[in-house]
Amino acid sequence: MTERLYLTDRALRADIHVLDCTPQEDGRYAIRLSATPFHPQGGGQPSDTGWIAEVEVLRVLSESDGVVHYTTAPVAPGPAVALVDAQPRQLHARLHSAGHVIGQVMTELGWTPTKAHHWPGEARVVGVAAPTEAAAQELAPAELERRCNALLAQDLPCVMAMQDGLRQIGFGDLPAYPCGGTHVAALGEIGQIRIQSVRIKKGEVSVRYDVVN
Repeated sequence: MTERLYLTDRALRADIHVLDCTPQEDGRYAIRLSATPFHPQGGGQPSDTGWIAEVEVLRVLSESDGVVHYTTAPVAPGPAVALVDAQPRQLHARLHSAGHVIGQVMTELGWTPTKAHHWPGEARVVGVAAPTEAAAQELAPAELERRCNALLAQDLPCVMAMQDGLRQIGFGDLPAYPCGGTHVAALGEIGQIRIQSVRIKKGEVSVRYDVVN
């Protein structure tokens, strides 16, 4: 199985070993590596893109035989350099970390986040009223945004720990949660959170959001 370097290391460049390269019917090539700095699509987050030995990586997926990197051209098996495209990685990390912040504020207001989607242009956090809450507080967009950005202003550092074999992600002394995504080093890197809409239907709330510099 491929070692997932991105789980413990934010480095965008890694010396890796290409295990095999298989042509696909659509003209792409499927490459497996001994270790990868590329985050594959999953956990509500798009995959990283970048290059392996200067060949463009279009998409990265977790499949039954490990992490597979789809490229525009073949790469010979053996030693190579993998390089993650910094700009989309940073945007994905900002959106994913912002989702954690929104989830934290929702929890403080009596809502339990249940799932999230951190793709650019369509990011959202979904939740339900916490079972211990007689009545969850209203999620007014302006107040939710204010409370989220107050946390960003504290610039709390990202804290990573392993517990029972799972990676836990938190910020400062805020509660940590199991997460396999990429994150900013500190909340100030997110910039500002913009709450685009809050919709409640049949007891489920959907918070649409974006991040701006």
